[in-house]
Amino acid sequence: MGTVLDDIRTAIDRSEHSRYRISKATRIDQGQLSKLMGGEAGLSIASLERLAEFLGLEIVIRPNRRQKGKK
Repeated sequence: MGTVLDDIRTAIDRSEHSRYRISKATRIDQGQLSKLMGGEAGLSIASLERLAEFLGLEIVIRPNRRQKGKK
């Protein structure tokens, strides 16, 4: 199972947009985007939301099935 950031990286790699275009459209600094792609850094929730929206992705939060029934 991949992580949210792995899924974002894959979507960026598969998109028809350049990283420059993604950076400008999402207002995410090119250096930060490069660090994200290299696995050196993450992004704020707000940046992740803008990036997901630009890429046509939906971020879904749901309870962890392994934690079901635990308090």
